[in-house]
Amino acid sequence: MSATTDPFTPFAEDPFVHPALFYADEEEYLAGTVPFVLEGLEAGEPAAVAVPAENLRLIRDALGGAAGAVRFLDMREAGRNPGRIIPGVLRAFADAQAPGTRVRIIGEPIWAGRSPTEYPACVQHEALINAAFQGRTATILCPYDLASLDPRAIADAHATHPTVVQGGSWQERNSGAYAPSDVVARYNEPLPPVPDAMAFRFDACSLAVTRHLATDEAVRLGLAPARAEDLALVTAELTTNSVVHGGGSGALRVWAENGHVLCEVRDKGRLTDPLAGRRPASRDQRGGRGLLVVNLVSDLVRVHTGLGGTTVRCWFAR
Repeated sequence: MSATTDPFTPFAEDPFVHPALFYADEEEYLAGTVPFVLEGLEAGEPAAVAVPAENLRLIRDALGGAAGAVRFLDMREAGRNPGRIIPGVLRAFADAQAPGTRVRIIGEPIWAGRSPTEYPACVQHEALINAAFQGRTATILCPYDLASLDPRAIADAHATHPTVVQGGSWQERNSGAYAPSDVVARYNEPLPPVPDAMAFRFDACSLAVTRHLATDEAVRLGLAPARAEDLALVTAELTTNSVVHGGGSGALRVWAENGHVLCEVRDKGRLTDPLAGRRPASRDQRGGRGLLVVNLVSDLVRVHTGLGGTTVRCWFAR
């Protein structure tokens, strides 16, 4: 595939910059992040910091008076579902600026508290940033904690970032392991079946009934009414997508697991766009928002797609 068609291969002179910052302690963290923000502000570049709350406080305090010019977001909240970080955090900030304005963002989507269930979605997110921002005037710095993260996470960071910075030194170098499309494919993992889940088939004639059955089961399993409404919305979007794009029918499952209520839709369709559900909707866009809505309202979304069909599994905290 040529550089002009591969969504992961940078254009020549691509203005998008996406380094990983590897840090071992608080001192290295601040040495790598604070000058990055200050340099951007001095250049007139709008800056945002989206990191876990404890690191948010460190950067804000270190910036002092300059902190007032920075947009701060707790990534534990804004990025709980990695699938909404690109549309709801990164692109939301970048797109709010004047066209052509370079933005500078610190985004830390992977931390030691991420669960093994969340991790594949996190890594795919980091890989997909490169496609989502290809050709855009933006610099996104992603910190990685060498002291607390599993070695696999550090190895994956080399594969999802074209350049890396070691120890807050700002000696930036190319990553010899950069292969984001391989990462997306590798973490396109089959989701394990759940034999005890409530399950039912649906087609175009049973969409409304399916939505009500899923909502009633979610409430019975302890999901709060407001979140049950979100689950109903997600169920409606996914089942409609299955009818329209996934062969006309599908299977829905709903169950409780580890403090969450989950819903899952399987059909015979195949997702070919790696950024499906991760692009912000334009104001004049009609349709095509289904997977975006799913990402924006769910606490976690995992997707597996292949020749045999597609499975979308969504988590909602009770």
